[in-house]
Amino acid sequence: MTGVRVLRAAGRPAVPWKNGGGVTREIAALPEDAGTDGFDWRVSLADVHQDGPFSAFPGTERVLTVVDGAGMDLDAGGRRLRAAPYSPCPFPGDVPTYGRLLAGPVVNLNVMHRRGAVAADVTVVRGGYAVAVPADATVLVVALDGPARAAGAELGRYDAVLCPAGRAEVSTEGYAAVVTLRRTG
Repeated sequence: MTGVRVLRAAGRPAVPWKNGGGVTREIAALPEDAGTDGFDWRVSLADVHQDGPFSAFPGTERVLTVVDGAGMDLDAGGRRLRAAPYSPCPFPGDVPTYGRLLAGPVVNLNVMHRRGAVAADVTVVRGGYAVAVPADATVLVVALDGPARAAGAELGRYDAVLCPAGRAEVSTEGYAAVVTLRRTG
């Protein structure tokens, strides 16, 4: 990627989940417009209003980060996990997973990537942060709870920026997610 690409939250369409249990808004994916089955990686925001099963995504790994609300308890293939606010929670995307809301609706940042083809790292930052952007990686910064500045772009809540190779500065009074995606196979 050669330049900064800003992805505004306004206008992202709400798309029903694969299992029909809620809606998601895609921030970015590779390939672009891959839908819910053909992606190498996909980053989205999901509105969760009730307890229920997660959609299965065969051959994927997931990192879920609660960005609004109290959190969720997950049962991911018999493994109990707590998805707390601003704490990335990784689990396989192809095991039966059930989520129970702790205290009302949540919004989750979902990072999904093909196992064996792409590795993902999600870091939640506050204040100032410098990120090295390798030429062989994609780095996406998402403003989570208010204004942020990343790679020279001004971001509102849930806006995102794809950062070019080099060094990207991130500053926020709230929280921002730095998602690094790298091909492994």
